[in-house]
Amino acid sequence: MSPLIAIAFIGGLSLILAIILAVANSKLKVFEDPRIDTVEGMLPGANCGACGQPGCRAFAEDVISGNSQPSACSVGGPETAEKVATFLGIDPGSAVRKVARLLCAGGTDKAVKAAEYAGFESCRAAAAVTGGPKACSYGCIGLADCEEVCDFDAIKMLPNGLPFVNATKCTACGDCVDVCPKGLFELMPVNRHLVVQCKSALEGDKILEMCEVACTACSRCAADAPENLIIMKNNLPVVNPDMLDKETEIATLRCPTGAIAWVEEQQFKPLSKEKVE
Repeated sequence: MSPLIAIAFIGGLSLILAIILAVANSKLKVFEDPRIDTVEGMLPGANCGACGQPGCRAFAEDVISGNSQPSACSVGGPETAEKVATFLGIDPGSAVRKVARLLCAGGTDKAVKAAEYAGFESCRAAAAVTGGPKACSYGCIGLADCEEVCDFDAIKMLPNGLPFVNATKCTACGDCVDVCPKGLFELMPVNRHLVVQCKSALEGDKILEMCEVACTACSRCAADAPENLIIMKNNLPVVNPDMLDKETEIATLRCPTGAIAWVEEQQFKPLSKEKVE
């Protein structure tokens, strides 16, 4: 075969393949709404997952498809929600802001230390090796994994070894929930005031030898609260999330240890005004 024929053959084959690809592209091309790029650009770009989606682009697609409301972006807040809603011509919606709450009040000033841990400074490492240095195996280990994983600088460790969550900075992304080896963080509506600050499944006053603010499963909170607001489950009071409008501080008044607390914005006392703003 002469060089000219080979060149012509290759050129013709390339042309045929180009035509096939062009036809395939026009037939198989998936339409993507151009508004997705615009809405994604309006979002904070944190890709934190607080909205329930893996990232801001997925959330933008969900909003445009009508499966989510702009207000579900807790990081952007009302201003971003209004901006997105105005662009799309939809209702921004209303979402109750959530915040991470720590289900443990047993700091080093309240809980008994049963062992020394000298390994890698990590709650996960300590939990894997010894279960933690506290006598109460359900309590906060206090080695700051939650503080390190928080991208929004919303968690600072207190002098008593407990993490303080700055409710004004918390975006409810859930990273602290995922990283805590004891499962001590829970995302709660900021208007939920009754917080059970204990995860111990032990019953009776014996637990008080380990932690003076532990729940003893005495059930007084359930007895004092409006009917069905609090039930006892696995020796712990559980607040009915569908009855937040029935919450009352009276449920905390007879708690012998303060394990169930009435929480406003901040759960614990911050380190200092300068460090939490």
